[in-house]
Amino acid sequence: MDIRTYLEPINIETLKISNDTGRFRLADIIHKYSEENNFPDLEKIDVAIIGVGDNRGTLNKGCETAPDEVRGWLYGLFSHWNNINIADIGNIKQGHQIEDTYFAVKEVISELLRNNIVVMIIGGGQDITYANYLAYENIGRVINIASVDPVFDLGHDEQELNSNSYLSHIILHQPNFLFNFTNIGYQTYFVDQDSLVLMKNLYFDTNRLGNARAELEETEPMVRNADILSIDIASIKHADAPGNYKPMPNGFSGEEMCKICRYAGMSDKLTSIGFYELNPQMDSNGQSAHLYAQMMWYFLDGFSNRRNDIPENNHEDYVKFNVQLENFSEELVFLKSKKTDRWWMIVDVKNVVNQKYKRHQFVPCSYYDYQTALNQEIPDRWWKVQQKLM
Repeated sequence: MDIRTYLEPINIETLKISNDTGRFRLADIIHKYSEENNFPDLEKIDVAIIGVGDNRGTLNKGCETAPDEVRGWLYGLFSHWNNINIADIGNIKQGHQIEDTYFAVKEVISELLRNNIVVMIIGGGQDITYANYLAYENIGRVINIASVDPVFDLGHDEQELNSNSYLSHIILHQPNFLFNFTNIGYQTYFVDQDSLVLMKNLYFDTNRLGNARAELEETEPMVRNADILSIDIASIKHADAPGNYKPMPNGFSGEEMCKICRYAGMSDKLTSIGFYELNPQMDSNGQSAHLYAQMMWYFLDGFSNRRNDIPENNHEDYVKFNVQLENFSEELVFLKSKKTDRWWMIVDVKNVVNQKYKRHQFVPCSYYDYQTALNQEIPDRWWKVQQKLM
């Protein structure tokens, strides 16, 4: 498939790139699809950047200009890696209807995934996460989604697809290719009780902002378990990211978000990440766009440190720990990586019907989960996955 049909080149002259000069700036390293440069050869590309400047699926009018605004800051940063080939393949052409844009996003991302290229999306509205999800349906892969967001974006019954309801459309979409959803950083006063009950009944993972910030390292296995990470700028406190049409006095700090993005980059499972809802019209001297650019930089830094650390491919690189709980028939099995010291749990797939979920039986976890098992308690992560695989 020639995905250039759905893409328009970057206009380099309109980007506000820092005047700092020097070797190895990302502006010099990234293979760009621009009016001056031909479409990059994707055969040797590891990570592709695409912009989706469409605001019709969000109330956040003005976010359509974010892709080029972020690019201007990103291109001025320096590369410290010689093991990543990065391409910026331009912006998705806006369709006549928002559904046309979703279709283009789906087709472009699915083609990149088929070529084992990790995708970085600059939105636009967070409803683009729905189109990102459909790309995995195209390649027949059952996936996990993680979202850094102060709310769950479930919307109301039968609400049309937009940035406030995309998750409910993913849940109800048939055929369904969603195995698990994880929210990181929801703020309780923005979430109604019915939504919390629904998330619990679906065995999805929800993590309050205060808990996530108190133990930020515990967010690492959350993003390591995801195929898609979707970030709403509303998850960042307004003091650090003012370019948000819904200003939030509370949220993650810029430093914390950069750390979460580095965790995502280091995950061998994660294949796409989206940065959404930035509104340059409300930004202060480009502060939010600059933060998004630095978060992308940290994702790339994490990506450069990937170690092919996937237990389903090779058990020899892992130390196995068996824990027997009292009055519980099954042993809990933990794996610790010899390469990275990261932890996984193994949840057996016993039902033949659920063999399609086999890749999800290796559940990223932390040393805390292992300690929980040693204290004769079933870790919450293990129990939720076991319920889904029954």
